[in-house]
Amino acid sequence: MSKTLQIGLTGGIGSGKSTVAKIFSTIGIPVYYADDRSKFILQSDSSAKEKIVKEWGATVLDSKGSIDKKALAALVFSQPEEHKKLNAILHPLVAEDYRLWLQQQHDVPYVVKEAAILIESGSYKNCDKIIMVVAPESVAISRVIARDGISAEQVKQRIANQMPVDEKVKWAHFIVRNDNHEMLIPQVLEIHHNLKNIYGNSIGSTN
Repeated sequence: MSKTLQIGLTGGIGSGKSTVAKIFSTIGIPVYYADDRSKFILQSDSSAKEKIVKEWGATVLDSKGSIDKKALAALVFSQPEEHKKLNAILHPLVAEDYRLWLQQQHDVPYVVKEAAILIESGSYKNCDKIIMVVAPESVAISRVIARDGISAEQVKQRIANQMPVDEKVKWAHFIVRNDNHEMLIPQVLEIHHNLKNIYGNSIGSTN
């Protein structure tokens, strides 16, 4: 059997890339949610916890001794250098987790790896194609405020610390516009069909 094709899916904060990933999952494509797995590893991997506490102190722990994600986010998201330190701790663990997950995927034309820092981490180099989800900044800010319960200024700070969308787009082979106007499902299905045409694969009953 040929190598499983790896399709990267990324986008800025509040772009709605997780929603797009779920559409791929719904049509039968295995999706690896790197950001969710990173959060899981953050709480479950003792070596990650030890390194984080060593770097930022016990103030990042909650009353139960687990990593307090909000406290950690407050320390790292507003400071790019601190964010890089956190990524340096988590990224190798997520990469290994993804490698093991990929080994379990069989008889599928491609898989999707959803990750916020796909480009920044260099993970895109292992992907055959890249899908970029984009949204107007005002829409993205509103989504993150509703999702995370933080202020607009805090969201803007996080956006400022990310690679600019215009820069990320340079790596994209496909663009999904998630602006609350264009429908997502037709865009995902078009990409799905394009991928099948490019690589000559089919997905059984999936049209």
